[in-house]
Amino acid sequence: MIYPTDTVYALGCLSNSEKGLNKLASLKDIRLEKAPLSFLFEDLSSLSSYVKPFDAATFRLLKRCLPGPYAFVMEAAKKLPKPFQKRKTIGVRISAHPVLEALLPMLDAPLVTSSLHNKDEVLVYASDPDELLSDWDGKVDIVLQAGAGGNVPSTVIDLCQDPWEVIREGKGEIDFI
Repeated sequence: MIYPTDTVYALGCLSNSEKGLNKLASLKDIRLEKAPLSFLFEDLSSLSSYVKPFDAATFRLLKRCLPGPYAFVMEAAKKLPKPFQKRKTIGVRISAHPVLEALLPMLDAPLVTSSLHNKDEVLVYASDPDELLSDWDGKVDIVLQAGAGGNVPSTVIDLCQDPWEVIREGKGEIDFI
């Protein structure tokens, strides 16, 4: 499915749907085992079974930034669902978008997600809902529209590094890190 986030529109599926994951891999032309995908969670407590326990400083950072326009790379828990079980790290997000805040509590698993890139090299991220529907009609099962999307991706921070490392500056502020 395609859905809005607090940054850009995204492409994703349920993390426990083998059919959805295979379709996502096909659409993005990637191998799921190594692809730079993130898990999109409802809240901090729901991500705890997907990442290794973390210290108080990390908790304070996550609490300050999430929900919000950030993706964090964290050490993966030992038991991730297939095909992610061999990953040492995973990306995690908790979006502040109202559509996802309403949708995620109704799902039985987090979403596996990736920013939806535009074919246009000037406009990096697809943001027009009508164009999204036109471009993806028949390729995805559902497009959740919520008006024009943003064109600035999430800020990505690697929490596996000491000190933490900003991998990509995006919509989320980094001056406090």
